[in-house]
Parts: sequence; structure tokens; C-alpha cells
Amino acid sequence: MVEDVVVFKFGGSVLDSDENIKKAAQRVKDMRARGLGVVVVVSALRGVTDSLLSTARKANPNITPEMLDEVLSMGERTSARLFAAALRGFGLDAVVVDPDSPYWPIVTDSNYLDANPLYEETKRLVEERLKPLLDEGRVPVVCGFVGKTLDGKITTLGRGGSDTTAVLLGSALKAKEVVLVKDVGKVFSSDPDKVSDAVPLSTLDSEEALALSLGGAKFLHYKALRYKVEGVPIYIASLDSEDKGTVIDGESLLHIDIEALPDPVTMITVVGNINGSYRAVGELLDTVYSAGGRVISMGSEPKSIVLYVLNGDKVLGKLHSWVVSTGFGKAVSSYDNLAMITVKAPAMETSPGMVQRVTQPLARHGINVYGLVTAGSSIRLFVSMADRDKSLALLRDALMVSSKKEVSKGG
Repeated sequence: MVEDVVVFKFGGSVLDSDENIKKAAQRVKDMRARGLGVVVVVSALRGVTDSLLSTARKANPNITPEMLDEVLSMGERTSARLFAAALRGFGLDAVVVDPDSPYWPIVTDSNYLDANPLYEETKRLVEERLKPLLDEGRVPVVCGFVGKTLDGKITTLGRGGSDTTAVLLGSALKAKEVVLVKDVGKVFSSDPDKVSDAVPLSTLDSEEALALSLGGAKFLHYKALRYKVEGVPIYIASLDSEDKGTVIDGESLLHIDIEALPDPVTMITVVGNINGSYRAVGELLDTVYSAGGRVISMGSEPKSIVLYVLNGDKVLGKLHSWVVSTGFGKAVSSYDNLAMITVKAPAMETSPGMVQRVTQPLARHGINVYGLVTAGSSIRLFVSMADRDKSLALLRDALMVSSKKEVSKGG
């Protein structure tokens, strides 16, 4: 029985020649010689996916997304067979794992061309189907980028799909590491083609990597990071170097935390033709703090600024005087005794519909949301303090979060 598993992903830009395919196969053989189980994920060879896409759309301009996914999957199916043949040439017992294989584990929704893996179902099938192959000393060669719905339809995972496949399998297997072998085997402090003094990075934590990816960095698609779990590092490496390049480690991006602030919050709204220079906004905040309040969140519209404030009862009079005397706005209103609930999901930016998942259960139970602020990986909801506990219970149930947290005062 294999205890430690490494997941290798070889991209199409790496497997662009017979020589490189042999180098990659040698890397797998070396890992097997060390007693490690190895799962290989492959992309289509360079240019194949684009060629298939172009040809399919020329052949039928009205081709359905479902049919197009069937066509696009052929690139990875071919790569898997080529790489399995190479591994067998090195004496390894390689087995092709494609959607027609009885070992196929990747289950997705039916969002054709950009499908989302169903993590728990995939994890179950990895245990049932892939793990026994590893225990037998075999090397599964899995088609990246491709999925399969519960009713057996072929899907593809969208841009960066093979990286997603590798990270997903690594998480499900609790692998020792996931190694993404790319033509550029490091992450840099900026794009070297744009910034002359960009330097390679040795480490990134999960949230740093997610932020860079969402900001346009090309080393790893943000969708893959949705499946990063704690204890399974991701290495960005090259084929021509034993150096492991950049490691991405840190906490899971699958978890969701729900926190409730125990102290009452006042929502203060400043309206008018807001004279909103950065300096004026700074003076507005200074006025709140000097009056003994603390701004914990804020939002703005063209004709209003909303502040969510602790100790708001101390603030209103002084803030009103400043707003009117300076001409910053016309009027100030307040709503007292609100509760702030924070839903934090590090991969929220990659999970469409998260705001709807948070607000719908409250709306169904007649709970009014007085304010909602999204910031990076969190959603802050403001409800009546009287509805706080019920809201927490509804959100934990809707988002399947078992733990309950409260933030200390001012947290």
C-alpha cells in the first residue's frame, strides 16, 4: 500500500516533443523508484485544443456547448495515451484514465465549457477508483481539463482546467505534493516581460497566490486554487530543473468561516452631492474616531456614503456638525442596533453566486439585510441584532458550516 503520493501535471507547452515526453516520463520513474505513488495529469499537446475548437466551429457554427466539450476532450485523451506509452517504455505499469475508463473520478456540474467539479463526489470516487490503482503500484495517467456529469455527459473545466484537475486530485488524495510542470518553472514578483527587475519567489501562501492569479498573473488559474487544501503544497516547477521552483502552501481555500460581531453596530448614512476628495473622506473618518467611534466597514454611492460604526451613539451629533459645516454633504441619518455577520471564504472570488447563497436563506425567512459589503474574500451582512442568532443558524445551515465563531470587540 502506497502511503505518500505525488501528483504531476505536465502541460501542453512542456510535452511539445518526444524528447520532453521522455524527460517527463523519467521524472515519474524517478519518483516511483523512491517508493512514491504517482498520479500524472496531462494537458493536450501545444495548439491541439485551439485547433479542435477552430475546426469544430467552422464545421458547425451552431455547435452546442455540450457537443463542443466532446470534441475538445479529444486533445487530452490523445495526450494521456501518448504519455502512458512513454511510461510503459520505462517499465512502469501505466493506465490511461479518461472519461470512458472505469477508473474515472472527476464529477462536475453541467456548465459546459466551464464546468465546476463536485468536490465531495469526486473525492469519494478518487478513494474508490484511483487509490486502489496506486496501491497496486500502477501509475494512473489522467486526462486533465475534462470532467463528467452525474448522468455521464462530457464536460470541460475551462481555462487552466488541467491545473484544476491536478490540484483537485491532490486534495482528494491528501497527496504529499502537487507538482505543476510548466515552461516557466517559477512565480516572479511581477511579469518579467513588463518589469525588468522582477525576481523569482520561493514561496507564496494560498491567499497570496489567489490574489495574484485574480490580478492577472499567469502561473496558475485561480479556479485551481479553489481546491487547494492545507497540508498539500503546490509546486510550480520546470522540466529541465530538479529545483522545485515556487511552492504555494498554507490553509485550505475550501473552508468557509462565519463570524458574528457581538457588539451592536450603527449604520450612518451621509447624503448629498458628496464632495468626495480623498482628503475630505479622511477628515470624515477622523471625525468619527475623534468622537469615540470606530468604522468597521463602509460603502459609497454617487450621492451617499454609508459608515458602519461601533459606539455610534457617541458619533452622530459631531459627525452631523462636521458634514453640514464643511459642505461635505447635506444630511446624516442613522440606524442603530445592527449586528455584523461576516462570511469569509478565501476562494469566494472564484465561486459565482456566493452573494445569492448568503442572502437567499435570510430573505426566505423574512430577515431584512440593512447593508451588504463585499471585500476580497469576505461578505459582511448587517441585520437587526434581534435577528443575529437566527441569521447565523440559517447561514451555517445553507453553507454547511458547523463551527460558530464570534469576533471579540472591535475585531
